[in-house]
Amino acid sequence: MIARPLLSVDRLTKAFGGVVAARDVSFEVGRGELVALIGPNGAGKSTTFNMVGGQLEPDRGSVMLDGTAITGLAPRAIWRLGAGRTFQIAQTFVSMTAVENVQMALQSAQNMSFNLWRSAHALHRDAAIGLLRSVGLADSADRPVATLAYGDIKRVELAIALAGAPKLLLMDEPTAGMSRGERHDLMVLVGALARDLGLGVLFTEHDMDAVFGHASRVLVLVRGEIVARGTPAEVQADALVQRIYLGKSGTLAAAEAGRSRGTS
Repeated sequence: MIARPLLSVDRLTKAFGGVVAARDVSFEVGRGELVALIGPNGAGKSTTFNMVGGQLEPDRGSVMLDGTAITGLAPRAIWRLGAGRTFQIAQTFVSMTAVENVQMALQSAQNMSFNLWRSAHALHRDAAIGLLRSVGLADSADRPVATLAYGDIKRVELAIALAGAPKLLLMDEPTAGMSRGERHDLMVLVGALARDLGLGVLFTEHDMDAVFGHASRVLVLVRGEIVARGTPAEVQADALVQRIYLGKSGTLAAAEAGRSRGTS
């Protein structure tokens, strides 16, 4: 139990018709932590993740962010309260430069709009470059996003998420589509940002190297319920996880290897 959790999820439940996608899901995320939410297809990961982020309203249960109830709020309202998000497929304006993407996010965070009589080119440029520097992309600030490697596009998206000065980062399969080296480098970066900025990070992921190499704690969902939780080592050694989640594959990494092999 975390003494003063940043994110507190209590008994979240969601059903679609007669199918219960998430049942009494409870967990916490502390500042500086990376908490991974994993499970086989259909386990309820996306449902749980989207209830936390506001894309879905739970049938029952509550979500607290830094002491404020956010259950059922719209995604933008949750973002305003300090939850940034990245997506499985990077959400950027590919026709714009990296710095322009981050400038747009900074303007949105400050509730500003473009003035048709004033150039927006210089607005928040220094702050935007600073955010790009924090993700290792300052040298590519003026390159169109369309010309960047996919791993670098993911870094731009991370800088965009940081533009709102979040307390919590929700990362939906952050390493999807990336090479093995890119996956490792991104998770190292996210871990460093979490420690340095005191961010809590909740992420879903199919790449088990990213999970067990970088998560502080791991939650395993099966059929909508958390069946195991703990440190990466504790979860890998859990007998129930071995039986239900792993089957005959022998290791958790092997159980998901086929899903990420195409991007290694």
